[in-house]
Amino acid sequence: MRVEPYVLRVKPYALLLSALLLLLGLAPGAGAAENGEWAVYPAAARPGSRPYFFLTADPGATVTDRVTVTNRTNGPLTFRLYGADAYNTDRDGGFAVRTRQERQTGAGAWITPEKTRITVPPRSAVTVPYTLTVPADADPGDHPGALVALDERIGPAAGGTVAVGVQRAVAARVYLRVTGPTVPALAVEDITLDQDLPLVPGTRDGSALLSYTLHNRGNVTLSPEVALRAEGLFGRTLLARGLTGLPAELLPRQKIRLTARWTGSPQFDRGDITLTATAKDVRETGTVSFLAVPWTALVTLLAVIAATVLGLRLRRRTARRDPRTDPVEEAPVPASTH
Repeated sequence: MRVEPYVLRVKPYALLLSALLLLLGLAPGAGAAENGEWAVYPAAARPGSRPYFFLTADPGATVTDRVTVTNRTNGPLTFRLYGADAYNTDRDGGFAVRTRQERQTGAGAWITPEKTRITVPPRSAVTVPYTLTVPADADPGDHPGALVALDERIGPAAGGTVAVGVQRAVAARVYLRVTGPTVPALAVEDITLDQDLPLVPGTRDGSALLSYTLHNRGNVTLSPEVALRAEGLFGRTLLARGLTGLPAELLPRQKIRLTARWTGSPQFDRGDITLTATAKDVRETGTVSFLAVPWTALVTLLAVIAATVLGLRLRRRTARRDPRTDPVEEAPVPASTH
């Protein structure tokens, strides 16, 4: 499992470690975590046969295992070993872990490597035992984390006016389940719709951007799927499809903000959009109503109508006051006195 680099911004006589995320990019079932220069994986008789740690423990129990770090370069490499909590990134829901400087509160805090600093000779491997001690009051369910090997070297990277150094890391995921009741729970929250309609209906396709939050409210990891269904007036089905871009794993108590584009959305209609999120043993829905009206064109049309009506009224008033069109009243002729 490869981890994106730490980045250090280099100023005169100082190194400032940024609070960037550690991203772990391999899905379950892939090979050992590696970046081409070194690899990190559970110790096994055959290298890479255990790509991840899958552990089960009771509250208060201690689990022991071993992690192997392989150096595939022609020179020695020195690493910092540490445990880290996992979470879903805001960007795309990817699997990520906390940096070494961040406070660990879950599996990352419970993992203790026998050595926290190791040097691996070229073209060699070093195996390090570690313990994972589950607190007696730990909540049941999944507590994902990782064992991270952080390279001590600071490599060069392209930078602008400020020099930038890169510190890389690779990690093996730890899937820990603490025994006890498991409660899968999923919610679709805060659905919004942003419509982009043409000024004049029919001149181009309409478009809408649907935004929603997917929230794992339970204590187990879920692999969610989301289906979208849009209905217009009189229950007409406008769209029905599954959504893409979902995280392969939505970790417990994590929430992510996702979007979906609806090209060809209606330009004059009213209805509802329903999102149905499903995972193992769970199914939840969320709904948002929409009103598709070309407001700009409608306002322009109303303004034109109002201006026309006002113009006609003004013309009528002007016509009434024009002496050339007013009727002439003749003065009465006085009666003769003779």
